[in-house]
Parts: sequence; structure tokens; C-alpha cells
Amino acid sequence: MPTVPIPAHQVVTTFDAASKRERIEFKPAHVRFLRRTITGAFGLWVRASTLVARHLDWFPQVEPYVGYGTGAYSRLICRTILAPKDNQPGKLMRGIHGMLTVPAPRTRVRISIDGVPLETVQVGASERYDALDALPEMDSEYAVSDSSGYLDLVAEHRLDPGVHQVTYQVRGRRPVIQRLYTIASGARVGVISDVDDTVMITQAPVFWKAAWNVLFLDPNKKASVPGMSVLYNRIADLFPDAPFFYLSTSPWNVESAIRHFIANHGFPAGPLLLRDLDPRPKTFVPSGVQHKLEFAEQLMADFPDMKFILMGDDGQKDPTTYATIARRYPGRVLAIGIRQLSPREASPVAAVSGLTSSQPVPVTDVPVFTGTTGANLMNTMLPYLRTLV
Repeated sequence: MPTVPIPAHQVVTTFDAASKRERIEFKPAHVRFLRRTITGAFGLWVRASTLVARHLDWFPQVEPYVGYGTGAYSRLICRTILAPKDNQPGKLMRGIHGMLTVPAPRTRVRISIDGVPLETVQVGASERYDALDALPEMDSEYAVSDSSGYLDLVAEHRLDPGVHQVTYQVRGRRPVIQRLYTIASGARVGVISDVDDTVMITQAPVFWKAAWNVLFLDPNKKASVPGMSVLYNRIADLFPDAPFFYLSTSPWNVESAIRHFIANHGFPAGPLLLRDLDPRPKTFVPSGVQHKLEFAEQLMADFPDMKFILMGDDGQKDPTTYATIARRYPGRVLAIGIRQLSPREASPVAAVSGLTSSQPVPVTDVPVFTGTTGANLMNTMLPYLRTLV
């Protein structure tokens, strides 16, 4: 086993990926005022909840998230929170409990991959879009989470394809372990899938229904879109080396619920790419469309020889988002699958009037397949994908 520490550096793209037009300094005065008010209120809540947590003798703990890697480097993501002594990291919980977790800012975290420690370089604060530390820490044996507890690292090393173990540890806690998927260099096809209403029924277009399903519904009672797990496993059979990336605008706070859902309903395992809903001083909260576009661009850059199958639904903006990706990366998208929501799922008004508020099929040169269930999509999408094998 190698003993030389793995070099790693902190990045700012995953949790703080607002485009130039979304940054606060480019917004009108009333928007700047509103955002700063919300940011200030959130800061007050964090300080108040931190005082309560400290009074209850809670102390830092790592919530590790599933990472992914290429042949040359890996992306490692975790969050430090305040939790009771007997709290179990990564446990299944209702979304509302996840949303009320108290961050442990600027916490030192020791990290290793398959027992080999990371040697990190702090290049900046994650919550700041473009500022770097004047005197960065060099060759540190630990990394430091940002003001919201997030830590996003790129580790520069070479690992064999497959599933590896990443170990995170903070002072006073036992080490916690999470999976790291290293994608084979020979993999030529990957799948990027939306989560809400594509694989898991949340009725995202109807705000109150989505809030109930995401925040309050028992995670064990979340329903899968009929036939979708069968379709995904058929795709996995056609392309055995294909990685599955689950991309969602849901917050990292509900990561455990989504991760357990994917495993319990038989979907192919893979990393989750969620977003941070904590408002940041300069970039606030990236929009859902911007989040999906930038993560898709990140994957395109991470795997330049890979072509992708994009799976989504027509309840929000997946059709136009995926069409944009196909236009920006000609030849990189093999097919687009769009699950069509029923009128009742798309809008309470549509359910009464018989209309639908879902988006039309995107206009693109890439083949687009639609269906209300996984079985519907299988009938048209699988025959086409078989021609590509």
C-alpha cells in the first residue's frame, strides 16, 4: 500500500456555482437588499441554533456524501454539522430534520482514501466566489470546511476503476466511511438522471405537494415512478461500464433520503449531485436550471471521451435544459428520455381543467423519447439504444 500522501485542493464550483448574471453585485438595488436581508436572517438562525446546540453539548460530526472520480483525480464532498454524541452519520431521516441540521463552520477534517491520507492545500473559502487566501495553508494534514460546513475537494491521484472507501474524521468522533466511485477510463457511455418526478414521485411543479413529499413524508413511503428502475437496469445491462449520476435541485440536507431511496428501489448505484440551499453573501442560491447546466458541464469536462444519456421529466425545465446541453456539446449526447407527468402531477389547476402545464418536447438533433412511465420509455428508447451497442 502506498504511503505517500495524496495531494488535494479545495474547489469552489460545486456549492457556489452561480453564473455572473446571478451574482448579487449585478442585481438591481431591491434584489440586493432582499438577498442581503435573507442572508442576514439565515446568519442569525445559524448563530442562534449553534448556541442551542453548544448548550446541549453537541459537537462537530462529518456527514459524508458519495464521491466520484476519474483516472486522474476524485471529487470528495462532505459537510460538518453539530450533532449529539450518539448521532449516526448518514442515517435515514425525514427531510425536515435534514433541513434543520446545524452547520459546524470551519471545522478541521482529516481525510484518507483506502487508508492513504490526503495532503491538502486551502486555496480559498468555498462561500466566496472568486477570492483566494492571501496566505494559503500549504501541505496541511487536514482540510477546513467553509462557513456553512461544506467541504469540496479534488484529490489528485490514480485509482483502479471500481468502488473505493473515503474515510473522514473530526476530533472527538469515530471515523466515518463513504463510497467513492472511480469511473473506468474505457467507459464510453454515462447516464445523467434527474431525481424528482423522474425516478422518485415528488410532484415538484406543485409547491405544497413537493414540500410535503420532500420534507415531511416518511422516507420509507416515497414512491418510485413505475417501471423506471427496470428501464435503468436495462440500460445498465446494455452498457455494463456506464456510470449513473443522479442530478437534482434538492438540497444536500436530504441526501440520505435520496440515497436510501435509490438503493431500496433497485436503481443502479451512483453519486448524487445535489445543491446547497444556504444563501451565500455574494452568489446567494444558484437557480435549478443553472445548477443542472453547470454540473452537466462539469461531467462533460471530467469525462471528455464519454457520451451521455440524459433522463428527466417535463414537470419543470428538464426538456429545455437538456436541449441546451445537447446544443453546447454536439455529438456528446446519445439520447434524451423525458418522463411525462400527468395533469394531476403537473398542476392542481390542470387536474381540474384537463390541461397540462408540462413542457413540450425539446427541439434538438438528438433523439428524444417520451413516456408517462418507465415501461412506456422502454418500448421506444431501448430499441434505439441497442443499435448503439
